[in-house]
Amino acid sequence: MDWDKLRIFHAVADAGSLTHAGDSLRLSQSAVSRQIRGLEDQLGVTLFHRHARGLILTEQGELLFSATAEMARKLDMAEARIRDTEEQVMGELKVTTATGFGTLWLVPRLNKLYSLYPDLKINLILEERVMDLPMREADVAIRMKEPSQSDLIRRRLLNIRMRLYATRNYLTEAGRPSSVPDLARHRVICQDPAVPQVSAGKLLVQQLLESHPRSLLMVNNYFGVLQAVLNEVGIGVLPDYLTADFPELVRVFDDVESAEVPVFLAFPEELRGSRRVVAFRDFVVDEIQAYRKSQSTAA
Repeated sequence: MDWDKLRIFHAVADAGSLTHAGDSLRLSQSAVSRQIRGLEDQLGVTLFHRHARGLILTEQGELLFSATAEMARKLDMAEARIRDTEEQVMGELKVTTATGFGTLWLVPRLNKLYSLYPDLKINLILEERVMDLPMREADVAIRMKEPSQSDLIRRRLLNIRMRLYATRNYLTEAGRPSSVPDLARHRVICQDPAVPQVSAGKLLVQQLLESHPRSLLMVNNYFGVLQAVLNEVGIGVLPDYLTADFPELVRVFDDVESAEVPVFLAFPEELRGSRRVVAFRDFVVDEIQAYRKSQSTAA
């Protein structure tokens, strides 16, 4: 099969439109259409159903798209390896992690990484969905559980727990609860149990809501919970790693916390030799070690 036709087919299948594929390939719609017709004639099959809303792959088209997607992934991997040199760390690195960990722990530290590798381009994807690393949805993931896929290199970074925090000023003004039932006199700030989150945090919130707090503020991410706590809206459920960067947070109960949540860094086996991946991994590990040292000193 003609490699150029396959490249154009993949772009059309991915975009679902001749026009959009042509824009990305810098080809006219008619040129793209000719290439697709030529490929269909060569294979003797119809690859797309045409209708007013765009293009839909036929069964044969789905089979071919699966093959071209794998080809594109391997070509991307080859390009990444070619671009990784012994002397420089440069190019794009796609990193995915949970919204809370990404916004509250990782992003504030990235300036240190850029100071070491100013030519690095990080594409940071913050979402709770577990992205498929072997399919190159991302190069590196920091996940709140151990990856289940066997073809990943993984490293356990730390263990975290969700606990209740407030500011000193809030506790002085509103009074410090001595037990969970005392939350009935306070406003609790937490993530909605219905939104995607680690199960340990969800279970803790569900238990706390059984105490029927006087008032409730539910936010769909930990960044919002933290801002509400710092502005003395109430008592919030937050991950314990925040205490290193926000010393104004005071733990409310010594014996109320979620189950332990492991944090793993993972990347595909085939990226083991990538300079970008290794540089990012070493940076995160160094920052975690610094965090642990600060916590042990504080204790």
